[in-house]
Amino acid sequence: MINLFYVSISGNTRAFVKRLCAYAEQQHAKNADAYQINAVEYSESVDVRIMDQPFFAMVPTYLDGGDGINNGYKEVMTLDFRDELDAGNTENLLGIVGSGNRNFNAQFGLTAKHYARRFNSPMIGLFELRGNDEEAAKIYTALTNYQKDFEQRGVKRALTH
Repeated sequence: MINLFYVSISGNTRAFVKRLCAYAEQQHAKNADAYQINAVEYSESVDVRIMDQPFFAMVPTYLDGGDGINNGYKEVMTLDFRDELDAGNTENLLGIVGSGNRNFNAQFGLTAKHYARRFNSPMIGLFELRGNDEEAAKIYTALTNYQKDFEQRGVKRALTH
């Protein structure tokens, strides 16, 4: 089982998680060894015990404007989620998946990149807005590879860049 802890403000991330979970179910139906996904959406009342076991985090990109490099790198709407991760056991955080709008150039996926650095966890992948089937397959494959690697080695991969 792949544990996924995510936050969705506009509903785009939630829509992608549903697509991702549906893809995982299709893969599991074809092969009983394929991972299913246990997805938990962050809210103020969520049971955060998902962080007590190996998990992945998924975050959208919401910044305060600018170009995301010289300015505009302050997160706007996922601060509570970040604080929840800060309070949890980030040794269990196997990696970060991010989303955003490619039209924002350098800001695309920037929140996920910030989280990866903050929590010394690898970037698993990025998808645009609500994502598509191809992105769901790519992210699922990456999650599966990281999960298998963790199960074999017993340690998470650190951020590599």
